[in-house]
Amino acid sequence: MAPDLLERRLPRPARGRYIVPVHTLVREYPRHPLVGVGAIIVESGRVALVKRAHAPLLGEWSIPGGLVEVGESLRQAVEREALEETGLVVEIIELAGVFERIVSDGENRTRYHYVLLDYLCRRSSGELEAAGDAAEARWFLPRELELLPLPEDTAAVIRLAMEKRGPST
Repeated sequence: MAPDLLERRLPRPARGRYIVPVHTLVREYPRHPLVGVGAIIVESGRVALVKRAHAPLLGEWSIPGGLVEVGESLRQAVEREALEETGLVVEIIELAGVFERIVSDGENRTRYHYVLLDYLCRRSSGELEAAGDAAEARWFLPRELELLPLPEDTAAVIRLAMEKRGPST
């Protein structure tokens, strides 16, 4: 998409809100931080993680999740993303943490900027399988998590969520 198209001011409707077409969303070098959610799905002392199929975390294991869509509540976004990436229908238990993920490009420019809200969840139904933006999906035990190159804040929120759920739930 041509950069000048993104810079044009959009028409203001009668109620005072701008109408932003979906195709104007820019993940790389965004003008504003993007809001995302994560589903920390814990069951039987294990946590479900997905291996990313796309940048910015291509090939890395992470918490299932993604961007909140316009008009979607945080709860709806968590449920949608969990189902899209893992095949699991989840129930949200509580907010586990709020984080920022800011990635620079080495030229003092912000390549990615996300505000992330991670929720502790339990599986209501479904079987774990990779779908959507996930190349793989699997359950991890705490000792296996220690071997993954997870960002420290991600590893910490997963540990906290697993402690809250306990070993047998």
